[in-house]
Amino acid sequence: MRGLGRYYQIHVLCRGQADPVTGYFLSIKHIDQAVHKHALPYLQQLITTTPSLATIAVGTLMGRLMKLLSPPLDHTVARVRLDLTPFYNISIRSRDMAHVVIRHQYEFAAAHRLHTPRLSDEENRRVFGKCNNPSGHGHNYRVEVAVRAPIGPNGQVTPVEDLDRVVDEAVIEKLDHKHLNLDVPQFDRLNPSVEHIAMVIHSMLTPALGAIGVTLEEVSVWETEKTVCTYRADTVKTGTAT
Repeated sequence: MRGLGRYYQIHVLCRGQADPVTGYFLSIKHIDQAVHKHALPYLQQLITTTPSLATIAVGTLMGRLMKLLSPPLDHTVARVRLDLTPFYNISIRSRDMAHVVIRHQYEFAAAHRLHTPRLSDEENRRVFGKCNNPSGHGHNYRVEVAVRAPIGPNGQVTPVEDLDRVVDEAVIEKLDHKHLNLDVPQFDRLNPSVEHIAMVIHSMLTPALGAIGVTLEEVSVWETEKTVCTYRADTVKTGTAT
């Protein structure tokens, strides 16, 4: 390859019961063959006839991939996901062919201090260790926002640019290069742990995303490359994070 090229990934999730004798549910080769025979030729045709997959009606594209893969995989396909970049992907679920799920990642840098007035100073130091440093400390946070978007009559879905604008206005501008304890009102009474950060971002985004016709499914926040917390829409009523 010379110059710049495009590199996409397809993720196929199948659901079923494992055979009690072999332990297999589906052979990996069977899945590979189905993708190579049915999905890749369709994508290759699109790639050769369009300047970018971003210009294609995403709903039509994802629905077509699901319909191509479902029969050869015995209708066990639960979800098909297409990664357009390492930070942006679109998926469709067999139980909800009227919507796609769009996931996009963002970054912001912020400082915080893990400290709660419900504990004594000694207990705070014991529980939070170095993270209880009185001057605080910083992280480069990574945030993934997942939204459920309806597929329009012509296969179109909410452009990712609209999602970018909402996330930037509702979250990034308010958190980036801030001290969360001191500069962000939501943390006046909340200890800014990664769990609470994910929960607060979810609450910041929910009304704003509803205004552009999409539903927030979950927010994931990476505090480090090894530590991530996901706050899902179905946990809001109980106030828990996973």
